[in-house]
Amino acid sequence: MKGTLAIAGREFRSYFYSPLAYVVICVGLFLLGIFFFLFRGGFWQIDRASFDRMFQYGALGLSLFIIPVITMRLLAEEKRSGTLEMLITLPVKDTEVILGKYLGALGLVLVLLLGTALYPIFMFGWPWNLGPLDPGPVLAGYLGLILFSAAAIAIGLMVSAFTESQTVAFFITFVALLILHNLSTIGEFAPGAIGEFLRVLSFDTNLQKFARGLIDTRNVIYFLSITGLCLVMAFRTLESRKWS
Repeated sequence: MKGTLAIAGREFRSYFYSPLAYVVICVGLFLLGIFFFLFRGGFWQIDRASFDRMFQYGALGLSLFIIPVITMRLLAEEKRSGTLEMLITLPVKDTEVILGKYLGALGLVLVLLLGTALYPIFMFGWPWNLGPLDPGPVLAGYLGLILFSAAAIAIGLMVSAFTESQTVAFFITFVALLILHNLSTIGEFAPGAIGEFLRVLSFDTNLQKFARGLIDTRNVIYFLSITGLCLVMAFRTLESRKWS
């Protein structure tokens, strides 16, 4: 566990030693603001004091740029520069390397999500005070975004473990997340059970209840299952390098 936390801390701090963290946070808040205030009419046209648009479209905003950029370098850059071999020969387990890299990236996304908490504070508290806001749906929505982020980062880490190119890792992660968002739309054109199966696997379908303030254990298990599966795949890919 100490190895995991050490790698996670090193990874998290490395984001702030470069412009990456500041660009990601600023661009992320800008994109999420665009989705909240302007996309499809924006907050001001829904005529009710609700924050569900942030959770409805926030995950899509994270998928379009933020998470692919954060995860593309996690293992791909280490492999390209040759430092991965040095890292895995240190007295740390492969699982600690994977979990450390993962937790470092997740920490940066959580900082971004923490920044978005200023939106409801400013809008429904001080200084605008637009009206009362039910905290239950807000907390459920943030739980959904955190679970989604955990799963999406695990996907990006797995992709980064497969390639030495950051560009390839970015593109594959971007496409994979976009497809997972739109499986429900694709399912509308598929017959019967196949269409229903695609809708069940869709990110958007599993985020809907969180955005409405509902916490369904099936949706929680869905995101946790993706997270666990992708982390195992990333670990197996890293482990296989020892035998190649």
